[in-house]
Amino acid sequence: MYLMYYLSPKGERIYTLKKTDPSGTPTKSAHPARFSPDDKFSRQRITIKKRYKVLLTQTPAKPY
Repeated sequence: MYLMYYLSPKGERIYTLKKTDPSGTPTKSAHPARFSPDDKFSRQRITIKKRYKVLLTQTPAKPY
Protein backbone atom coordinates (compact mmCIF):
# COMPACT_ATOMS: atom_id res chain seq x y z
CA MET A 1 0.00 0.00 0.00
CA TYR A 2 1.36 3.36 -1.03
CA LEU A 3 0.25 6.78 0.08
CA MET A 4 -1.56 8.53 -2.77
CA TYR A 5 -3.25 11.93 -3.15
CA TYR A 6 -5.71 13.83 -5.30
CA LEU A 7 -6.61 17.51 -5.45
CA SER A 8 -9.79 18.88 -3.91
CA PRO A 9 -11.84 21.54 -5.74
CA LYS A 10 -10.01 24.14 -3.61
CA GLY A 11 -6.64 22.82 -4.82
CA GLU A 12 -5.70 21.15 -1.53
CA ARG A 13 -4.15 17.70 -1.43
CA ILE A 14 -6.36 14.93 -0.06
CA TYR A 15 -4.32 11.89 0.98
CA THR A 16 -5.64 8.36 0.55
CA LEU A 17 -4.54 4.76 0.03
CA LYS A 18 -6.91 4.20 -2.90
CA LYS A 19 -5.84 4.19 -6.56
CA THR A 20 -8.73 6.41 -7.72
CA ASP A 21 -10.43 9.46 -6.25
CA PRO A 22 -14.22 9.60 -5.67
CA SER A 23 -14.82 10.86 -9.22
CA GLY A 24 -12.90 7.91 -10.71
CA THR A 25 -9.73 9.66 -11.90
CA PRO A 26 -6.39 8.07 -10.92
CA THR A 27 -4.61 9.43 -7.86
CA LYS A 28 -0.95 10.52 -7.79
CA SER A 29 1.85 9.11 -5.68
CA ALA A 30 2.69 11.14 -2.58
CA HIS A 31 6.28 9.87 -2.55
CA PRO A 32 9.22 11.65 -4.22
CA ALA A 33 11.15 10.08 -7.08
CA ARG A 34 14.16 7.96 -6.22
CA PHE A 35 17.52 9.70 -5.89
CA SER A 36 20.75 8.32 -7.27
CA PRO A 37 24.11 9.94 -6.39
CA ASP A 38 25.58 8.84 -9.73
CA ASP A 39 22.94 10.57 -11.85
CA LYS A 40 24.06 10.25 -15.47
CA PHE A 41 21.67 12.81 -16.94
CA SER A 42 21.86 15.73 -14.50
CA ARG A 43 23.95 17.83 -16.91
CA GLN A 44 21.33 17.47 -19.66
CA ARG A 45 18.47 18.37 -17.28
CA ILE A 46 20.29 21.49 -16.06
CA THR A 47 21.10 22.53 -19.65
CA ILE A 48 17.45 22.22 -20.68
CA LYS A 49 16.27 24.13 -17.60
CA LYS A 50 18.76 26.93 -18.36
CA ARG A 51 17.59 27.06 -21.98
CA TYR A 52 13.93 27.44 -21.02
CA LYS A 53 14.72 29.65 -17.99
CA VAL A 54 13.09 27.43 -15.38
CA LEU A 55 16.04 27.01 -13.00
CA LEU A 56 15.24 28.18 -9.47
CA THR A 57 18.05 30.75 -9.73
CA GLN A 58 16.45 32.23 -12.87
CA THR A 59 12.92 32.65 -11.52
CA PRO A 60 11.87 35.81 -9.67
CA ALA A 61 11.60 35.66 -5.91
CA LYS A 62 8.13 34.98 -4.50
CA PRO A 63 6.69 37.82 -2.39
CA TYR A 64 5.77 36.69 1.11
